[in-house]
Order: sequence, then C-alpha cells, then structure tokens
Amino acid sequence: MTGSLFDDLDAPDGVQHDDAAPARPAGRGRRSRAPLAVRMRPRRLDEIVGQQHLLKPGSPLQVLAGEDRGPAGPSSIILWGPPGTGKTTLAHVIARGVSRKFVELSAITAGVKDVRKVMDEALTDRDLHGRTTVLFLDEIHRFTKAQQDALLPGVENQWVVLVAATTENPSFSVISPLLSRSLLLTLQPLERADIGALLDRAVVDPRGLNGEVELSAEAREHLLDLCGGDARKALTALEAAAGVAFSEQPAPAALDRDGHDPGEEGDGDSDRSVPVITREHAEEALDRAAVRYDKNGDQHYDVVSAFIKSIRGSDVDAAMHYLARMIEAGEDPRFIARRLIISASEDIGTADPTALQTAVAAADAVQLIGMPEGRIPLAQAVAHLATAPKSNAAYSAINEAIADVRAGRAGPVPLHLRDAHYPGAGQLGHGRGYVYSHDEPNGVAAQQYPPDELVGTDYYRPTEHGREREIAHRLEILRGIVRGR
Repeated sequence: MTGSLFDDLDAPDGVQHDDAAPARPAGRGRRSRAPLAVRMRPRRLDEIVGQQHLLKPGSPLQVLAGEDRGPAGPSSIILWGPPGTGKTTLAHVIARGVSRKFVELSAITAGVKDVRKVMDEALTDRDLHGRTTVLFLDEIHRFTKAQQDALLPGVENQWVVLVAATTENPSFSVISPLLSRSLLLTLQPLERADIGALLDRAVVDPRGLNGEVELSAEAREHLLDLCGGDARKALTALEAAAGVAFSEQPAPAALDRDGHDPGEEGDGDSDRSVPVITREHAEEALDRAAVRYDKNGDQHYDVVSAFIKSIRGSDVDAAMHYLARMIEAGEDPRFIARRLIISASEDIGTADPTALQTAVAAADAVQLIGMPEGRIPLAQAVAHLATAPKSNAAYSAINEAIADVRAGRAGPVPLHLRDAHYPGAGQLGHGRGYVYSHDEPNGVAAQQYPPDELVGTDYYRPTEHGREREIAHRLEILRGIVRGR
C-alpha cells in the first residue's frame, strides 16, 4: 500500500491543550503535512458527496468496499470521469475493505514486469491464503496495448479485482477484451452544492483546517465559480487562500518568563481573532477557472461539436463561449480555423458566399500573426458565420451526387460534350452538335449535359435564406432554358 493513499491522517493535532496554558497561536498546530485534499478524503462510502448513482445498495462499489454482503462477488471496474470527481477517493475507500489485499500501480511508472509480478503474488494469495487482491491502476489510458494485455489473465481468472481509473473515454483508450471483462462506471462532474459541502466540511473538520479560519460567503462563491467541478482544485485553492489569510495575521507577541504577553491587558484570547478568508484571498489563490479539455479525448470532440452546432444554430454567444474554451485550453488555432472553413461551406454556402472568404482569411491571419492576437480574427469569423443566413444546399447536393455515383448512376458522357481536340476525336463524333453557350441569347444554351440516366435530376435545391432566395429564382429560369422547357 502506498503512502499517498494510506497515510494515517486521523490525528489533526496530536497535542492536548491545557486550558490554563497559553493559547497556541491560530494555525500553528501540528498537523499532517499531506495536502488538504488528501487529508479530507472520505474513509467510508457514506462520506462521499456526489456520484450517488453509483452508490446504491448492491452496486459494484458497495460490494467492493465490503459494505454489501449480497450473493454477488466483487467485479473488476473501470472508473471514468473528469479530474477531481472522486476516482482516487473511491479507490481509497475500497482499500479499507476487510479481507482484501490492496495494491496500487500507476500507469505512468509501472510496466509489464510490474503487472506480472502483481498477478503472480495475487494468484498465490488467492490459492494459499484465500485472500482477494484489489489492484488499483491509475491513468490506465497511458498503458500500451501490450501492458493492458498483461492484465487480461488476472482479470479473466479473478486473480485480481481490477479497479482502473481514467479521464479519457475507455472506448478509445482501453482494449476491448479488458472492457468486456470489466464494468464501466461513469463518474459525473460534481455539482456546485457538492463542492460547497466539501469546502464547508474542510473548514471545520479536525482533519482539515480545524476551525482555525473562517470562509466568507464571497470567497466561497469565488472558489465554486472557478474550480470547474473539480473537488481537488477547490480544496487546494481553499488551502492556499487560508495560507494567504494566515500570512496577513500579525506575528504573535513574545511571551515573558511566566508565559504571559507583556502587552496584554485582561484576557489575551479576546484580542486573537480567527482569520477570515476573503474574496481577495481566494482570488490570490485562484485567479483562473479550471478548463476541462483534453486535446485527444472527449472534451476535444464534445466542445468542437458544440462550437460548430452553435454556429449552425445561429447562436453567436454560445459559439463565442466554446471558442473561448478552446483558446483557453490551448487548442491549436489552426484546427479551429479549419473547422470554420468547413462550417462556412457546409452550413452557410451560397446563402452568404462571403462567409467562406472570411473563414479562409481568418485562417491566413492566424498563420501570419499567431496567438494570442489570432483570437481576434477567429472571433470575427465566428461572429460572421453565426449571424449569416444558413443553407446546406450545396453540401446536400454533393452528398446526393456522390451517392448516385457510388450506386452506379454514372453513364457515358454525352458525345457532344466529349473532348474533341485530339486527332481522330471528330471521327468518333466527339463534340459534334455542341452548342457554344456564349453564342446564344442570354449566354445559355439548350442542350443535354448529364448522362442519359440523370436527365432531369435536381441535386442543388437552394433555400429561401439570404442570397439563395435570388439564386432559386434564377435557377428556375436557367433549368427551364437548359432543359428546353
């Protein structure tokens, strides 16, 4: 068992104070050096806030923690969720289950050799001692396919009960055989009320700040606003803000040989106030919100999907929000620009032909000036595209045409349209009967252009949005002339 999870953090101070002795200055009590987020980890399932959909009676987690004595045995599980939602905390609680050996590995440092060693020891413990080994594997998405393959025999034969944690979608990062042998449990981002309860508990709990500070309502709201649903970040920021508040307290006065403050008159404790964490303290500790974004995982795809759909839906404000999230998370601005170019053609098209020009210009500008200034042309392009009239007529037209070609509707090119510039082409009838459009009134000739089986097929159907309203009227006239109606 590793010290990071299993240090004894029960004693917050370890010293009994005599009422007659001089009071110890606030915040100076001896306490575990572990971070506040570690000290405040729950020890039992009933202390966990949030994730109640995973903690119902008879659930796999209840069984693993030894708090459900039903007929079902423990199952290997994969915990998938954003940072700070309780994956390691759940492993910490499971580790306290009875009659189980708990082993922790990190995919960052462990290799195939380490995994096989755990499997061999687990098999021995099971066969000789009747003891189940619970293997907690953090960051499983960092394991290669070969490393994950090494887990399969132990999980398949229940030499170990695997508890794996990942912040990335297991469908992309965990091999299928391991997924099929495990239960996938999805952790949700913690609600604001859940994290608020954690902050309140940390302020007064002996394992936490032990009531040696107070948290103002304004500071509490600031921490909740910027933690992004990450309990660990909220507790870390609270601890940092408490440190700022303590640093502003006056230094304790020197005591005389009798243990008294020479400057005190009456009860010295009355002059010692408990530090209050203000919004300013919280802002100094946490001045930027946590942005959940993984450039190769779900957040990357989910945010850019919402970005494009907001542009398509003409919600410029939502589109700006998702643009800001991608920029703040460090997304490649060239990727954003490419998505804008696609959107300009797919969702706007000829309803506003200038949208594509704006998107291409924004992409060129980002290449020329880089970031952070590149955010400005990107924002201009987003504003243009989101507020432009929308049409997917051109996009639908090419998709339908490709579908027909793939279905075999691609007959011979009409003879009068074939290339007639090489020797012998005229003898084959190429170009014979072709009408040069510029010789005709209005510059439009009545003749067949598509293969025989596609005569009369309409692919492009302009909408009534933006410029396509004019195009629709003109197209009706053009089709009438070309098709001889």
